Amino acid sequence: MNTPTAPVTPRKVTKAIIPAAGLGTRFLPATKAMPKEMLTVVNKPIIQYALEEAYEAGIREFIIITGRGKAAMENHFDYPYELADTLQKKGKLAELELVTNVVPKDARIYYTRQGEPLGLGHAVWCGHTITGDDPFAVLLPDDILCRNNGNDLKRMIDLYETTGQSVVLAEEVPAERTSNYGICDPAGPVAGGAMPIKGFVEKPKPEEAPSRCAIVGRYVLSPRHMALLANGKPGKGGEIQLTDAMELVAKDEGFQAHLLQNPRFDCGDKVGFQMANLYFAMNDPYIAPRLQPFLQQTAAKYERRQAPREA
Repeated sequence: MNTPTAPVTPRKVTKAIIPAAGLGTRFLPATKAMPKEMLTVVNKPIIQYALEEAYEAGIREFIIITGRGKAAMENHFDYPYELADTLQKKGKLAELELVTNVVPKDARIYYTRQGEPLGLGHAVWCGHTITGDDPFAVLLPDDILCRNNGNDLKRMIDLYETTGQSVVLAEEVPAERTSNYGICDPAGPVAGGAMPIKGFVEKPKPEEAPSRCAIVGRYVLSPRHMALLANGKPGKGGEIQLTDAMELVAKDEGFQAHLLQNPRFDCGDKVGFQMANLYFAMNDPYIAPRLQPFLQQTAAKYERRQAPREA
């Protein structure tokens, strides 16, 4: 086995790939004519949460991997001349601010299509012409991360720039759910919120899982991943798996897992999506005072219906 060696002077991480070519079949019929990434959590589309998180972490170039029927995402991040002009003339300055500052002025967004649904590894590789020889982050927009306890992606970037080793975001999951995730194979104990990793297993059965630390939607990866993905062969499920490339990099360069420090919502799941809406609504100063009484009344009615009848 090779001894992992890290680059002496890792480059700064300023680029991110956001895979957004999926069909969103779990949300049909809503996603029949609208990208899943444009479903709104309160008043913002899912993908905007990812972009804001990454920008706060220092990312300035965004590569969005799209597919057919995804033009609404491009329109959302474009400058809305007609709408901006109308809002300006009507004096609706608060609304004008919301629609004209979706993308910060020093950020750049690139779009490229994934022609075939060949897996996450292939979707990431589709951004290789823009990442070049630089390290890059990968954000799966289905996962919305809160930032009330700091920015986990920023911590991951700092860890990469300190160690020169790629980093995944990990969260402990129940044993019965390991088959839904890529699972980390630890190389040592947790220290300072991070854990060294010697490998990964894609969606293992509970009895075959090396741990319960699951990869959850954020990666900071060294440039070598792109070369491996370019030569990638289909893995589990007949798709090009990102974890297959990560497994090889872990053996040669070493790898780290940063343990999640904030609430996470899986908006690719209907339940997670509803939880995210409730969470962010209850943190909105306008919505929360009006929504809370309704939730309490609804919960009370539900509990009464579920209570067993007395004999």
